[in-house]
Amino acid sequence: MANCIRCGRQLPGFTFGKKICQWCVQHEAYQRGEIVEDARQPVMRNPWVRRGESSINLTQIIFGINAAVFLGMIFASGTPLAFINPMQGFSNMEILHWGANVGIFTMSGEWWRLLTCVFVHGSLLHIGFNMWCLWNLGQLAESLYGRWTYAAVYLLCGIGASVASTMWDPYRPSVGASGAIFGLAGALIAAFKLGEFSVPRSALQGTLRSLGVFVFYNLIFGYAMPGIDNAAHIGGLVTGLILGALIALLAPHHEHNTRRVAIFLALSVALAAGAATLTRYHNVPLRWGRSPYDHPVSRIYKTNRPSRSS
Repeated sequence: MANCIRCGRQLPGFTFGKKICQWCVQHEAYQRGEIVEDARQPVMRNPWVRRGESSINLTQIIFGINAAVFLGMIFASGTPLAFINPMQGFSNMEILHWGANVGIFTMSGEWWRLLTCVFVHGSLLHIGFNMWCLWNLGQLAESLYGRWTYAAVYLLCGIGASVASTMWDPYRPSVGASGAIFGLAGALIAAFKLGEFSVPRSALQGTLRSLGVFVFYNLIFGYAMPGIDNAAHIGGLVTGLILGALIALLAPHHEHNTRRVAIFLALSVALAAGAATLTRYHNVPLRWGRSPYDHPVSRIYKTNRPSRSS
C-alpha cells in the first residue's frame, strides 16, 4: 500500500495515482483559510492505519495459507506449466480433491467444501489477482475491525459466497477467495456509510468511492468473462454488506465483543438454514460426510464441463 508523501500515513487500498492523503489535503486547506469548522476534530488513530505491531497480521497468514495450498496443488499435480503459463488451470478432479465447492457433492454431506474452496485457486493468474486484492482490502479491514472480527467476517463471507454459488449452479465446481474478498468490500462499504469516525466525512469519500469502483468493475468483468463465478461474488458482497451494517449499527466498538459474537452466530444460523433449504430445493437428501466419488453425478468429471473461478 502506498504512503502519503506529507505525513507517511498509509493511503487506503485501491487509491491509484494519489500521493497526498485526505488529511494532509484538508490540513493545507485549513492553513490557507479555505475551510472553516466550529469544532475541532479529536485526534485518534485513523481506521486504516495499521497498529505498530511487529507480529505477522492475519491478512498475511491468510495470504500464506492460500499460497501454500496452491504450491501443494502444483507439486501434487506434477505440472510445472502452472508456473510457466499463468492461464494453465488444474483439472476438475484436482480441484475437487483439494476442496472445491460442487453443490451436489457439498449438499450430499461434504459441507466443509463451503469453506475449503475459499483457499483453493485454479491457476496462477487466478490466485495472483485474488491475493493482490486481499492484500489491499484485507489489511484495511483488519485495521478497522481487529483481528478476530476480521477473521469472522472473512470466513462467513466466504461461506455466504459458496452458498450463493451452490444455489446458482450445483453441478459445476467453484474455487477461489474472491467471494470472501467481495465480502470484505461490502463490509467496508457498510462501515464507511453507517459508521462514525473521528475524521471529516470528506476524508472517507475517497476510500468509499474506490470500494464502489472495485465492486462495480469486477462484477461487470465477471459477467463479461466466461468461467467467472459471479454468483459467489454477489453472495459474498451481500453477506459482507449485512455483516458490516449490523456491526456498524449494533456493535461499532471493539468492546462490544458479546454483540459481535451474537451477530456472527445469527448469520451462521441463517447461512446454515439457507444451505439446508438448498438440499430440499435441489431434491438432494441431507447427509453428513458422504464421499462424492461414489455419487451418481460423478459423471460430471468425465466430461469437459469447465470449473468456475471466484
